[in-house]
Amino acid sequence: MAVEVPEVVEVRKLLEELDEKALIARLDSFVRLNEGLETKKGEDFIKVSILGFLEGTLVSLRRKYPENEKVEGLLERVSKRRAELDTKFRKPKPPIFENME
Repeated sequence: MAVEVPEVVEVRKLLEELDEKALIARLDSFVRLNEGLETKKGEDFIKVSILGFLEGTLVSLRRKYPENEKVEGLLERVSKRRAELDTKFRKPKPPIFENME
């Protein structure tokens, strides 16, 4: 993979442990789809996209395996990292709204 997202390896390993073959195939497909977009969209944009996909996958796994601590821990880390990167893509508030909070 051109864009390094270590969480992909961790989620894939967890999916293998849970024998979620269909989700493994979807994850691999999604990552492959994003590989070529790096030069067009930028590395951080692709990372946010992949982390968002991982987050959604882990939310689904949390519902299916509510007692699994690995799912919960990985979900927390992925969500935090995605949120941190996501701030780079938020548009600043126009000056007219600065003092309205």
